[in-house]
Amino acid sequence: MGYGFNKKLGCWEAWASARHPANGRQINTRRRVKTEAAAKKMERQIIREIEEKVRAQMIPSWAKLVDLYLQSCKERGLALKTIYGVEKTLKAATLKIWGDRLVDSISTDEIRDLVCVDHAYLSESSQRALLKVIRLTFEFAVETAVVSRNPSPKIKFKLGQKLKTVLTYAQAKFLLNKAKELDWEWYPHVFVALYTGMRSGELFAFRWDKVDFEVARIRVDSNWNNKDGFKETKSGDDRNVDIAPELVVFLKQLKLTTGSSGFVLPRLARWTKGEQARELRMFLNAVGIPPVRFHDLRATWATLMLSRGVEPVRVMSMGGWRSMDTMMRYVREAGIDIRGISHVLKIHDPCERTGQLFEMRRVVNSCEVLSE
Repeated sequence: MGYGFNKKLGCWEAWASARHPANGRQINTRRRVKTEAAAKKMERQIIREIEEKVRAQMIPSWAKLVDLYLQSCKERGLALKTIYGVEKTLKAATLKIWGDRLVDSISTDEIRDLVCVDHAYLSESSQRALLKVIRLTFEFAVETAVVSRNPSPKIKFKLGQKLKTVLTYAQAKFLLNKAKELDWEWYPHVFVALYTGMRSGELFAFRWDKVDFEVARIRVDSNWNNKDGFKETKSGDDRNVDIAPELVVFLKQLKLTTGSSGFVLPRLARWTKGEQARELRMFLNAVGIPPVRFHDLRATWATLMLSRGVEPVRVMSMGGWRSMDTMMRYVREAGIDIRGISHVLKIHDPCERTGQLFEMRRVVNSCEVLSE
């Protein structure tokens, strides 16, 4: 690094060099200027430029970091469906703004603005999910020594416990009656979903060798999605589902048509594409029932079981939930946690007769008037 007058060329020069800390390559830069003052200024500028070059080669851009993080997720064996969701969120929300930025130049305030200002139109649960994947990406950057600290801010989101949308008993019954009457192709899928509480992926992987008619029991031990194919259940645990008498009859009839395929439920192209929620919503709208998601049939099953007195721990076991906190959401939806507690209030009986009112009249100068 330095500057000086080059007599041979008859001009001032400024130069600087540095060795790359990772690969050991020499980086040299030399420039000519007209005056000594310009040479001094140019030397400082060249030093800054070389430092930026070294930093740019050592610190990846945000887009590069995202690719490295997603690759690490695959190497760690995360489900492809999970990785797809993370990739979609990160690339849609961050690449346009941060794509070319060096990772260590992204500040805490910028992350907060991205989540809370640029994506203010999202629900708070979606904002929290966005912040989570950004934080995990920066955690990967810290683990791989790209940056020394995670700049992700701590943001408190007001996430109320919203009741899930479910069908009532009358609506579920009406749905199945209409589906059978209209010979709807999704009738078998909805029937089994409402009677077992199985997830869509579990229904897709549901095979006849998992049905035991002798003890009226279904074994749920596999799941399916269009990214990972067939795999274990979401929780990783196998479970048993009791078969209701109506479902026994239905399954025996269904086996006559699907038994040779090995799978219990008919294979539908739109199911493979993940369009079951759209199909259900369209049918519900057509028959005049408030629309719900296909996954909400599972919530409907849980709330109907609970509302008919089945203990939460048994519903939890049959539905494959590990957390009682999750189960309590369905308890609240079914209204079991509040049922009957208002009976202790005995403030006023509207049927009780406490007395009668009579209209009093008096006579004034032969005229009858009401008493004041």
